[in-house]
Amino acid sequence: MPDTAVFAPAHELIARLRAGTLSSFELTRAAIARVREINRNLNPVVALDEGAALGRAREADAALRTGRAPGLLHGLPVTIKDCFEVAGFPAVNGAPELRGYRPVHHAPAIARMVEAGAIVIGKTNVPRYSLDLQTFNDVFGVTRNPWNVDRTPGGSSGGAAVALATGVTSLEIGSDLAGSLRGPAHATGVCALKPSFGVVPTAGALSSLPGALRTPDMVVAGPMARTVADLGLLFGVLAGPAGREAAGWRLGLPAPRAPANRLRVAAWLDDDNCPVASDVGAVLAGTCRALAGAGVAVDEQARPGFDPGEYFRAFLELMYAEMSAGFPENVFRAFTAAARRQDGHAERAALTLMPGAVAQRHRDWLRTCERRETYRAAWDEFFTRYDVLLTPAMPTTALPHDHRPFEARSVRLGGREFAYMQQSFWCGLATLSLLPAAVVPAGLAADGLPVGVQLIGPYLADYTVLELARLVEALTGGFRRPPEGQWAEPGAS
Repeated sequence: MPDTAVFAPAHELIARLRAGTLSSFELTRAAIARVREINRNLNPVVALDEGAALGRAREADAALRTGRAPGLLHGLPVTIKDCFEVAGFPAVNGAPELRGYRPVHHAPAIARMVEAGAIVIGKTNVPRYSLDLQTFNDVFGVTRNPWNVDRTPGGSSGGAAVALATGVTSLEIGSDLAGSLRGPAHATGVCALKPSFGVVPTAGALSSLPGALRTPDMVVAGPMARTVADLGLLFGVLAGPAGREAAGWRLGLPAPRAPANRLRVAAWLDDDNCPVASDVGAVLAGTCRALAGAGVAVDEQARPGFDPGEYFRAFLELMYAEMSAGFPENVFRAFTAAARRQDGHAERAALTLMPGAVAQRHRDWLRTCERRETYRAAWDEFFTRYDVLLTPAMPTTALPHDHRPFEARSVRLGGREFAYMQQSFWCGLATLSLLPAAVVPAGLAADGLPVGVQLIGPYLADYTVLELARLVEALTGGFRRPPEGQWAEPGAS
C-alpha cells in the first residue's frame, strides 16, 4: 500500500472504502505496520490488538460487499487516547495502579465511533492521569515529537497527536482541560477541536478512579485530525446528549454565523501574562495578514471586557479544584498543609495558587463560579461585535522534555521565568468560560517546528469556529508531514 495512503484524510479514505478501491483490511494492516515502524523511537501507541483489528476489518469489507449500509466511519482504523475506556483494551491512563484495569464497556464517545464503523487498533500514550503538559509516565515511558525527538509533543493528548502526525491514524479523540487537545495539536502540527462544554459526553474518560460517573467541571472530549474537514466529520459522530439526558434533549447547534470571509475576527496575539515567542508571533501575524488578504475583517485591538490576569487566576482556582477530586488522601492533606503555611500571603502565580485552590472551602469555590458567570457575560457582549477570537495556542513551539516534578519546572517567556503552568493562559481563555476552540496548523517557526493558531468562538458556535478554521487551513497550507529523518534515533531524554 502506498505510503501516501496512510496520510490521506479520513474523509478521503472513507470514500475509497465505499467505492471499493481500498479495503479496510489493507488499510488496517498498513496502520498496524506504521505503528511498528515508528513506535520504537516515538512511542505514541501503548496498546495494540492486531488480531482483533484485522478480524473486524475483514467483517467491515464483507459488510460493504453485501451492500449493508455502513456508518460514517465504516472500516476506518483509529487509535484512542488511553484516558478513555475501550472494551477489550487496558485503560491505564498513565498510572501504575491502573496497569491491570480492563474495562468491559466502551466510554459513550468511543461507543459512538465504534457504532459508526470505526475499528480501534490501539491506545495512545498520556501522562499520569492525563494531568501534564508533556506526555510521559512510569508505565509506558516517554512519547517524543516527530518534528524533533528531543522535544515533547505536549500533553496530555501527546500520543494521539503523534499518531496523527506520523500517519498511524487519521482520526483521534482527546480530552481537554488546560489545553490537552490544543497544546499537542500545536506542538505536532495537527488539528483539534475543543467543543463547547457538554456537547460531547465525557463519561468513561478516567480520572484516578475507574468508572467515575460525575461530569468533571470544564473538561471536554473532542476530535483530533490532520484536516479541519475531518474534525467536522468526527465531531458530527461524537456530539449529542448521552445517558439520561438523551431521553429528553436533542442537540441543535447553530450553523456558522456567516461564510468564512465575512466573519468578524478579533486577534489577541500577545499578553504580559503569557508573552509569546517572537517566531511564534510572526507566524500568527502572518495568519492575520492572510485572512485580511482574503477579505476578512481582522481587528488586532479588540479584547473581551475583563482583566486577563484575574481571569487566568479564576481559571486556575477552578482547574486545581477539579483536579483535586482524584488526589489520593495523602496528596490532598499535603496540599492543605501547604495552604495553611501560605496563610493567604502567597504570590498570585500559576503554581503558588495550587495549594489554596485544592484546599478551598466550597463557599469560595461557589464564589469563583459566580465570577465565571460574569466573565461569560463579558464574552457574550464581545461576541455581539465579533464572531471569532484568534489567539496563540501556546506561547512557544514544542519545549524540550522535562520530567522533573511539576513544581520544579519553569518556562522562560519574554525574558522572564514563569511557573510551567503559565503556558496554559491562552488555552484557559476558552476553558474557563466553556467556549469552543479549534487549533489549526498555521506554519513553521524559525526553529522549524509547527505553530498552531487558536480560534475561539461563542458558546455553542462550534460550527462558526470550524468555518473559519477551514479558511485558515486553506490560506496557510494546513498539515505538513514531519521530516522522517528526525525519527532515526531516540532523543537523549
